[in-house]
Amino acid sequence: MLEVDIRKFFDNLDHSHLRQFLRLRVRDGVLLRLIDKWLKAGVMEDGNVSYPDSGSPQGGVISPLISNVFLHYVLDLWFEQDVKPRLKGNAFLIRYADDFVIGFRHHGDADRVMEVLPKRFGKYGLTVHPTKTKLVRFRPPSSRTKADDRSGDRPGTFDLLGFTHYWGVSLKGYWVVKLKTAADRFTRAVRSIDHWCHDNRHLSLPEQQHKLNQKLRGHYAYYGVTGNSEAMNRFRQEVENRWRKWLNRRNNIRSMHWAKFCALLRRYPLAPARAVRSTLRQAANP
Repeated sequence: MLEVDIRKFFDNLDHSHLRQFLRLRVRDGVLLRLIDKWLKAGVMEDGNVSYPDSGSPQGGVISPLISNVFLHYVLDLWFEQDVKPRLKGNAFLIRYADDFVIGFRHHGDADRVMEVLPKRFGKYGLTVHPTKTKLVRFRPPSSRTKADDRSGDRPGTFDLLGFTHYWGVSLKGYWVVKLKTAADRFTRAVRSIDHWCHDNRHLSLPEQQHKLNQKLRGHYAYYGVTGNSEAMNRFRQEVENRWRKWLNRRNNIRSMHWAKFCALLRRYPLAPARAVRSTLRQAANP
């Protein structure tokens, strides 16, 4: 498995190449001029307006669409038409916007693509992250490998779209691909809750409970996959801790001890963690 991170993709997206790609698919001159005006529009950060010659602002409504058009020609077509016919074994590409991984059956094919990928991206003004881009041995462990084996026989893991993918054992004893919340996304989500509780501790308790439950349900809707219950329960516990922390600082009395907070939770409960979909995949040859 080849895990790739494009360094500052949205900041380094080349406008000239993008315009060439758009003209291959879009014939409407009005739409092309509209996109061109959008690319030339200034970006305001901290009260300062800049006019970059390249890039697309992260969070912009059109940025995901532009990234898909750009990488469709730079990566997707190149991989299907030029790379796969030259490989010894099967391979696949999974991409969402600028996040992608490439799977290979043979290690030699992965080495070859790992070597040529920076050159391909460099041709279009992009670079791969030197430390986040790496080869990962990701295949089902042998039948003799135990789940708690600490030797070098256990396969590696990779992150994609906020999840860490790893091999684990199902309830029936088969090796399956499992997902858990990636560590950096978990930390970022907890930090966001902490900031919200700090900024809104003046609201009434029903209002705070309502907003926190909305945030929790949104978190569960994305990360609520089978096998990720531990991370979701831990997130809910962190939300409780942050809520109590800032409720305890609404005045100088510091009276929100655990017994009082537990009573508060019984009156204003937080949404329990729950899985909303299953993504477990059994190994073809366990």
